Amino acid sequence: MGGFGHYLASHFDTLRLEFWSLFVGGVANGFLYGMVAVGYTLVYGVLRLINFAHSEIFMSGGFAGYFVMKALIGTSVPSGFATVYLIVIGIVVGGLVGAIVATILERVAYRPLRRRNAPKLAYLISAIGASYFLFNMAGKEFGRYSISMPQPYINHPVFKIFGAPVQLYYIVILIAGVIMFLGLDRIVAKTKLGRSIRAVAQDAETASLMGVNIDRTIAMTFIVGGALGGAAGFLFGLGTGVVYTMGFTPALKAFTAAVLGGIGNLRGAMIGGLLLGVVESLSVVFVQAAYIDVVAFGILVAVLLFRPTGILGERLGRAA
Repeated sequence: MGGFGHYLASHFDTLRLEFWSLFVGGVANGFLYGMVAVGYTLVYGVLRLINFAHSEIFMSGGFAGYFVMKALIGTSVPSGFATVYLIVIGIVVGGLVGAIVATILERVAYRPLRRRNAPKLAYLISAIGASYFLFNMAGKEFGRYSISMPQPYINHPVFKIFGAPVQLYYIVILIAGVIMFLGLDRIVAKTKLGRSIRAVAQDAETASLMGVNIDRTIAMTFIVGGALGGAAGFLFGLGTGVVYTMGFTPALKAFTAAVLGGIGNLRGAMIGGLLLGVVESLSVVFVQAAYIDVVAFGILVAVLLFRPTGILGERLGRAA
């Protein structure tokens, strides 16, 4: 014990710094997972289906942000106010393109089946087909290799938490995630659109009899979820670069986050994303980096086995 205690004392500062560095990075990743998980939750809430093409919505936002940054920045590295200006533009454009792609998916892959009362399996096959089409089209048009995104000066530390440097990139993700989630939470809880979404989520047939436009409500649900997914894709690409496969793993982790928090629950999706991001980041201490993705899927299996309704387990139709 004396030797172990001496080791802890001599390495305390290093361990503390490593912990907080991993924690900060995990929170940032968690917000990204949560933003994507909200898209899964919204669609599941109104259709009781998982939108397996959501990964390509994420990817489309990343590429949209790349082309905007390339056009506005070029080879320069702006700083100061220009950094904020460019990031806001990238988020808006990524979200807009994500919303457009989500709208097209809803019109092409879901609405025709819904009007024909197709079985649930048909929706799944349609979503996978749409995902495969977008996935390969992006690879053909944009190339099969990762592209570094021209970006503002975001990798320098702004301040420290217990000695761990916090990069501007993490702050951007935190602020964007909080604003988007709080805005969405208020929309669902307080607006006419939110009441329509909750009504359809609770009982679509009764909501239709009460005058709710089901098609428009579902379309708006896809648009809102697509906007958050596209914005998250831009923020993700800002730090890692963009490639046609970029949506696969983050989307699976976001789905895990949605299940962890309670599929169909907005707040649960964000809580699940934060928990998954932090646990995944801290697990680097115990497993090799190559096996980090296994942690997320291990959590998914554990949740499905022991608490399949997730942490909150509340349906969107019962949200306050």
